[in-house]
Formats: sequence, structure tokens, C-alpha cells
Amino acid sequence: MEKLYLVNQNRATPPNFYRELEPYVLIFKTNIKTQGDKFTLKPLLDAHPLISHWNVDLEDIDCVLRIVTSHLCQQNIADLLTRRGYYCTELD
Repeated sequence: MEKLYLVNQNRATPPNFYRELEPYVLIFKTNIKTQGDKFTLKPLLDAHPLISHWNVDLEDIDCVLRIVTSHLCQQNIADLLTRRGYYCTELD
């Protein structure tokens, strides 16, 4: 897995400021119901530099989308999918 580092570009960075962020999983209920839907989103999600892995469970009643990231929040993903016409809300 590629290592990503947090950088504050607005001010001088002291030595040893860079730190590796731990990846975490965001889980969403969606309306990604078919392989066609999944293939439509594949180029978008595969190319996103802050998404290290993703999958959709088409057999789950909630069409669960799982995103592994170190930097994105649930709202980033929800916005990304809703701009493409998909429903997306975080599961607890």
C-alpha cells in the first residue's frame, strides 16, 4: 500500500513533521445495484489518488460500498457519488 503523508503547505514545516496516516474504512449504503453501476464508477474510484481500495457488495440489501482511505471523510465520498447520480449515506 502506498504511504501518504500529511503536509501543511500554508506555513513552514518543522523537521520530522511529516507523519504517516493510518488507513481506515468508510462504509456506505448506496443504490449501486448492478455490475453496470459498478463499472460506471470503477474509473472514478480507481483513479482517485486518496482511495487505496474499494468494493461494493451487490448481494447486500444495502448495496454496501466500502472505501479504504487515509484522508477522505464520509462527506467527500457522498459528494463524489451524488454528483454521478448515486445515493450514498454512511452506515454506522
